Formats: sequence, structure tokens, C-alpha cells
Amino acid sequence: MTETPEFATRFVNLASPKMGTEAVACSDDFFAPMARMLQDGDPVWIPDKYDDRGKWMDGWESRRKRTPGHDWCLIRLGVPGIVRGVDIDTAHFTGNYPPEAMLEGCRSAGEPGSPGSSAEWTTLAPRSALGSSCHNFRDSVCAEPVDWLRLNIYPDGGVARLRVYGAPAVDWDAVAGDAVVELSSLRNGGRIVGYNDAHYGDVAALLSAGRGRTMGDGWETRRRREPGHDWIVVALGHRGIVERIEVDTAHFKGNYPDRCSVQGAVAGASDDGSGDGALLDAAGSWPFLLEEKKLEADSVHVFEAADLASAGPVDTVRLNIHPDGGVSRFRVFGRLDRG
Repeated sequence: MTETPEFATRFVNLASPKMGTEAVACSDDFFAPMARMLQDGDPVWIPDKYDDRGKWMDGWESRRKRTPGHDWCLIRLGVPGIVRGVDIDTAHFTGNYPPEAMLEGCRSAGEPGSPGSSAEWTTLAPRSALGSSCHNFRDSVCAEPVDWLRLNIYPDGGVARLRVYGAPAVDWDAVAGDAVVELSSLRNGGRIVGYNDAHYGDVAALLSAGRGRTMGDGWETRRRREPGHDWIVVALGHRGIVERIEVDTAHFKGNYPDRCSVQGAVAGASDDGSGDGALLDAAGSWPFLLEEKKLEADSVHVFEAADLASAGPVDTVRLNIHPDGGVSRFRVFGRLDRG
């Protein structure tokens, strides 16, 4: 079994539709559309499923190449980011996976809808061999922000999922001094530091844009059979003064938390994870931004300034749910603290 590298658990998937990313062009996707390669869910295998092109595959798949060259897919990132590592997942592609692949990136040159003819492409993951029906993790060799990706496969074949792990490159200097922004958003660099349980759902969805599509599009813990309560710790994209908190229990009806509370501090969560254990241990003693509040099923709960304590600037928060259950979205809004 392939060992999961730290970058795949520590950083957000910049290539996720949750980040606004989309596949915009490819050399060929005869057997399976390019957009399918970016889906958030794990790829599936349906033995007897065929369509008018042939065997249905959960990913991007080009036809068998009969001309010189190789196939490629062009991807626009929803937000610019610094790529730390990639996973070119060939799950369920056995006799039809590409023997080799390479990932490139660039910053757009100002032409809407394309990277621009003068864009300078740089290698993120060098050309290397892929395995059959497996994760293919590669460290990034570039630390510069990019907003376009180009996946090259040699010469043809299928890729189930492309995951591109990294950190959004947010231009905080462009934010007006008194503007209220969503500090916790994935697109603004918010990330999950840790939690006591995440048995169901998709933890990263908690910080995503929009409302949850289903009960699986959010964070949900198992049924608690012991004293206490569940919690999750979020590093904000920028230190700020919190002015509004939203807790959305969309689709959670018989399993929403009875109550919630929020704590916060300037904890300095690091990108490399050093000190995360001590941070998580200390989080339970942080000051409360929001004391316990009652929650309802399938509802957006908005807590304004009158509900919040004046705790000063924070860069990390802990959402407590009492005693357990599911939350679709968690949003922390505030003004930047530039001190």
C-alpha cells in the first residue's frame, strides 16, 4: 500500500471544484470527460457500466493515440496557490493507464479564459513513471505561485483523479483596511489543523463555499457514547478581529449538534505541522469567542457582534459541538489585524 505523504494531509487540494477549479481544455477525452478527473469523491468501479463510447470509467481517459505526441489537460485553478505535492491517481485504470506523466504550472499572462500566449510554464512534478490502479504521489519542485496547471500524460490513457496539494496565495495587501472577510475560507487559506473525530463526511467541506449539497458534504462525528463533546480546530487564513460566525447544519436533521461554542487564540499554527500536537492540547483552554448556543436542524445560524466576546485578534479557532453530530459549513468573518 502506498504511504500517504504529509503534504496530502496537511494542505488543501487546490485542484478541487470546492476551490473553484475547473478543467478547461484537453487534447482528447473520448472515453471519459476531463472534468471527472477533478471530482472530490473517491473514484469508483462499476463492472457492467458502459456508454456509447465504451467502458464507463471514473476519471479522464483519452482514446488510443495513433499519431505522434502525447495527451494533455489544461486546468484553471480557482485561486492561485503554491503547490507542495501532487497525486496522479490511476485507480481502476489497469490496462489503460498512462506509463508516464508530468505536471506543469504557470501564472496567467492576463488573457481572460486562458493562461496567455506569453505565459512561462514551469515543472511542478517532473515526468516520471506511473503505476497501475494506484496513487502516484510526487513532491513539487517549484515554490512559486501558479494559477494554471497542465497535466501531460505519455502517450495516452486514463487518470482517475488529480489532486494538487498546496496553500492558496492570497494578496492580503489588496484587502481594504476595514473590510470584513471570511477568514476561515479554504480559498483564503483557512485549513483544518485537527479534530477529535471525523467518522463521516468530508472534513475540508466544512470550510468550503456555498451550502452543502448532501449530508455527506460536511463534517460529522460518530455517535458519542461517553462524556464530553466533539471539536475541530481551524487555522484562519489571516489573523483578525472576529465580527461574525456562521454555523450551518444543512441536511443534518436527526443528527445535528444540540449546541455549539467557539474558542480562539493567536496560536501560530505552522504550515509544516510542527507544534500541532501542543496546539490541539492547549485549544480547550482558549478564551471563548462564542459561549454555548442552541442549534437547530438544517439551518444557518448567524452569530453577530452582540453574541461574541471581545477576545482581541485570533489566528486559530476551535469549534465545539455538544455533544456530537454534523455541521455542513463553518464560517468566521472578521477584519484583518495587520499588527
